[in-house]
Amino acid sequence: MNDSSPVKPPVEPMLAKLADELPAGDYLYEPKWDGFRAIVFRSKDSVYLQSRDSRPLDRYFPELHDVLLDRLPKNCVVDGEIVIATTGGLDFDALQLRLHPAASRVAKLAKETPSAFVAFDVLAAAGRNLMGEPQATRRAALEKLLGDVAPPVYLTPVTRDRAIALDWLTRFEGAGLDGVMAKPESGVYQPAKRAMIKVKHARTADCVVAGFRYHKSGKDAVGSLLLGLYDDDGVLQHVGVTSSFTMAVRRQLVKELAPLRKNAMVDHPWREWAGAAAESSRMPGGQSRWSAGKDLSWEPLRIERVCEVKYDHMQGDRFRHAAIFLRWRPDKPPHDCRYDQLEVTKPYELERIFSSGSSGS
Repeated sequence: MNDSSPVKPPVEPMLAKLADELPAGDYLYEPKWDGFRAIVFRSKDSVYLQSRDSRPLDRYFPELHDVLLDRLPKNCVVDGEIVIATTGGLDFDALQLRLHPAASRVAKLAKETPSAFVAFDVLAAAGRNLMGEPQATRRAALEKLLGDVAPPVYLTPVTRDRAIALDWLTRFEGAGLDGVMAKPESGVYQPAKRAMIKVKHARTADCVVAGFRYHKSGKDAVGSLLLGLYDDDGVLQHVGVTSSFTMAVRRQLVKELAPLRKNAMVDHPWREWAGAAAESSRMPGGQSRWSAGKDLSWEPLRIERVCEVKYDHMQGDRFRHAAIFLRWRPDKPPHDCRYDQLEVTKPYELERIFSSGSSGS
């Protein structure tokens, strides 16, 4: 691209480390958006969208090209998130559907579920590199740059008040947001460094352990446990995996789970999925565009074990990310592991977040 900006692609985005609590002190707090991270390079006459892993995103979000060209000032570089906002909140599933090889399919989805861009940092403005400036200075520059920006480009709310940020952590989840970010006011922009702090919504659930996958190192270690919950019809649904184990524990699990493998497939609720290769969100062994090349074969277990896991939030009826194993629950029968144990989040309107400005009120 013809770019006179002092910051040129590729630039690895600054990252965050996970914490259990929001830190107190000299921080800027922002909502954590659940979308695709993107750095926008706006030159004199063109726009380039770069993904978190330094790949171009333009072809997957064609509706953003003209919008960003129109809404962003020339010769600036802005860090943010591509999201798809619906009346029910942010829709990450709709974002994933955009990563399709057919341009015609992408164009159709772009019309049906148009995306938006939420800006939360600036790396360059008016041809000046701002990456070495403190976060507070960059935020002020971003507000000056995008103070009057119009949808579907938005400026993320920010607050210095930890109490407001704690309220966001609970209130904004109903709009599909992923948590809260804490950024040191004095911090410079550090590509690929975990220089920010993120706090996600966290809660626990008791799940059936219905199977496992071997570790990539071989059949002497467990890679992940397959988790299930019963729905209102008494059907055991696959809700995700937990894989937070040390190698020593992974090897021990192979021995510990061995007795449960005997005759496991005879009455297993997922037996029709054994060896399945069709794409399905519910098939534990199914292939998808997200798992191409990976061995997703699985080993069934008799439905006898229950474990407690920590998860951040749900994406539909599945855990959005891999859950964290906490402990075994020998005191709980598998049939008690139901969806109705999960906390229901009160809906919250996205427009109220977008319009809250810098005060966060």
